[in-house]
This record gives sequence, structure tokens and C-alpha cells, in this order.
Amino acid sequence: MSAPTPLRVVLPPATRRDPFFDNAKFLAITLVVSGHLIEDLRDVPVAHAAYFYVYVFHMPLFIVLSGYLSRNFTFSSGKARKLISTLAVPYVIFELLYSLPRLVLYGKLDISLLDPYYLTWFLMSLFLWRLSTPVWQQLRWPLVVAVGLSLLSGMSRLPDELSMNRTLGLLPFYVLGLMLRPEHFAWLRRRPVRIAGAVTLAAGAVAALVLHTHVKTEWIRWRHANDVIGVDDLTGSLIRLGMLAAGALLVAAFLAVTPSRHTRYSGLGTATMYAYLLHGMVVKVAERFYGDWSQTVPGVVAVALLGAGLAALLCTTPVRRATRWAVEPDMSWAFTRLRRPA
Repeated sequence: MSAPTPLRVVLPPATRRDPFFDNAKFLAITLVVSGHLIEDLRDVPVAHAAYFYVYVFHMPLFIVLSGYLSRNFTFSSGKARKLISTLAVPYVIFELLYSLPRLVLYGKLDISLLDPYYLTWFLMSLFLWRLSTPVWQQLRWPLVVAVGLSLLSGMSRLPDELSMNRTLGLLPFYVLGLMLRPEHFAWLRRRPVRIAGAVTLAAGAVAALVLHTHVKTEWIRWRHANDVIGVDDLTGSLIRLGMLAAGALLVAAFLAVTPSRHTRYSGLGTATMYAYLLHGMVVKVAERFYGDWSQTVPGVVAVALLGAGLAALLCTTPVRRATRWAVEPDMSWAFTRLRRPA
């Protein structure tokens, strides 16, 4: 008898990780970390321009990707448990953790689970966006409705609770992600589109250098109503439309130049939430050591490169093992079988 043929297990294409998205997430988190590190250096014109440029699209990029990866969200027990374990519980943990530096550095202890502090707004907003996913999947014109809500949110002084200004203001990017399909990303990978993307990113950088002193920083933070920023609702709505369009264009350009092959940093892209949630503590400490050396162009470049290194470090396996209890806590003990009415 001949020896039995070894069993080969071939994963179906749908279950394989696409390195394109991991690459995009890692490059995006690098922009986030570097952007936060240079935030206190904005007296240097190049730092202010870079900060303005990055903030136009770095969180919209994360939100679009989050929307795309949330397309299959339902209210099934498994998805609900994951929502609680990966967003709700880490939100509570990091709200508490971020209160400690404020207590040590500023002597202020202020904990409000409904009013997100610093970086945690993204967890709160993503939690609410993901809950709303089934609704957007059933609307005929979801993106139009989302843009309308974004514009309307700028006409009212919404409460800080639940991060309402950002949740509604940035909503169109999440809905855009929900509407995207694999063929849209395949189109972005075509060579002519990749070239156009590189040109668009370069043009955006030049525009940021020219315009960064003429546009109020609050427009790129999505935190306040039009009248708080100092404009009427018509002007504010037009500016918001422009920011939404600019963000979407730069997100598309960024994705067009993102490598689709497996790279050295693809594996790091699977752990970007670690870098996002953990880097804020490093930033708050690092800012206290900025001196005259950092208030120069070489100093800004050095800090930005430090941010890239920090982003990579926080995505590594040792850091993940040490902090998994906070970022990806095991909550299996808290769940039971789904209770259904008799």
C-alpha cells in the first residue's frame, strides 16, 4: 500500500488577512502618534503646517477603515460580546488610566465616563457608530443622510457627553467605509491611480504649508459648533463640506499609495489599537521635556521620527502581552448564553 497523502489545509481566500489594510492601519497610526507628539511644537511654522495637514485626514482614514471592517456587524451575541470587550471595557479602563497622569501632573482628578478625555473619544464614537451599522445598511442614501447630520451637528452646541460633536461630525467617514466594496480598493491599486494619489498627497502638503495659518485649528478637530468657532451656519456648513471633501480625497490618495504586498510592518498593523491607546501617556510625559532644541525644524523632524518609532514599539508582541489586560481584556467570564424570551 502506498503511503497516505498528507492532508493539506488551504484557507479560503475570505479568511486570509489582506496585508493592504494592515499596512494602511500601521501607517495611519504612525501619523497619529507623530501628530500628537508635535502638537506642542506648533510655534514652529513647519510643525503647525504638518499638524494641520495630518489632522485633515489621519482620523478620517482610521474611521473609513473601521467602517469598512464593520460591514458585517449585527446584533448577534458574538458581535455584541466583541463590541463590549474591544470597545466598551477598554474605554472604561483607559478613562480611569488617563485620569492618573492628570492627577500627578496637574493635581486634578476628574473622571466622567460619559465625557471622553483625550484619546478615548474614538472608542466612544466607534462604539456608537458600530451600533448604528444595521441602520445605515438599510437606508437608500446613507451617505447623504450622514453628511446632512454632520452639517446639522455644526449648527448646535452639542453636549460633550458621548463625544457628540465628533461622533456626528465625523459620521460620514464611517458610513463611507460601510459603503465601500473590495472592488473600490482594487481600483485604488491601479498604477495610474497610485500616481495620482502620490501627486494629490504632495499637493495637499503644499496647500497645508500655504493655508495652515489661515484656517482655524478647531475645524480639523471637529469639537465645536460653528458659532463657537466664530462663523455663521452657512459659512460653517460650507467649511465643513470642504473639510469632509478634503478628508475623503486625502484618504483615497493615502490608500492609493499604501503598499498592497506584505511588508515588514504588516504584522504591526494588526495591533494599532495598542499604539493608539498607549501612546497618549508617553506624549503627556514627553511634552514636559521639550526645550529649545525642539523649537527648530531639525527638532520637529526628530520628534516626528520619535513618534514613528514609538508607534512601532507599541505594536510589538512584548508590549501587547504586557498590556492586553487593558486593550483586549478577556471578558469571557462576564458573559452567559443568550437569553431569549420563552
